[in-house]
Amino acid sequence: MSNASENSTRTVLVTGGNRGIGRAIAERFLEAGYHVAVTSRSGEGGPEGALTVKADVTDTASLDTAFSQVEAEFGHVEILVANAGITRDMLLLRMTEEDFSEVINTNLTGIFRSVKRATKGMLRAKFGRIILISSVVGLYGSPGQVNYATAKAGLVGMARSITRELGSRGITANVVAPGFIETDMTAALPEETQKEYLSAIPAGRFGEVADIANTVSWLASDEASYISGAVIPVDGGLGMGH
Repeated sequence: MSNASENSTRTVLVTGGNRGIGRAIAERFLEAGYHVAVTSRSGEGGPEGALTVKADVTDTASLDTAFSQVEAEFGHVEILVANAGITRDMLLLRMTEEDFSEVINTNLTGIFRSVKRATKGMLRAKFGRIILISSVVGLYGSPGQVNYATAKAGLVGMARSITRELGSRGITANVVAPGFIETDMTAALPEETQKEYLSAIPAGRFGEVADIANTVSWLASDEASYISGAVIPVDGGLGMGH
């Protein structure tokens, strides 16, 4: 990754950057010297050194206000890491339309809202990095996650369409697909379930949030300026790039 002095004028916004993978990504950019902002639903809880703004990705007006706050502090967003998401896991026959639509609205439409708002400044600057946080589930599938997998798979088509629309304007759009990453959410799973997942991972270990943060920071760097429309799995071989 490029050094801090080269990136000190660039602004990063990480949605859902107050915990888990999003927080680790924000901290990685802070270490590298970027101006970093994160969104959270409460407007609190972001890492030290980051500007934390209140935003709900299901609310366009809320997002617009958050972006305006970031722009007032740092200038336009040059790097967007669209990470905010929820789960409503349930087997298909028991999944309600509300369970499905809530996940789609946050994990897919919410990212569309975030990207659309961010590209306004990127187009003016003729520079932008759009990084969408998907999941191995979006490519590999998972029982009980029809809604989540659908949303995460949709991000692939989104990134590739954005690449074809905006690639000539200095804007890249890529997808990072994490596998089983050690977070508070995964730690709460029963031990037997964790063992079952582990047995399917060729690397023989679960991932760490740093694995995702390092990949995202590289995609945002000048070293990855000719990569767009790509799906990068960070899953220890679980999905085999599907």
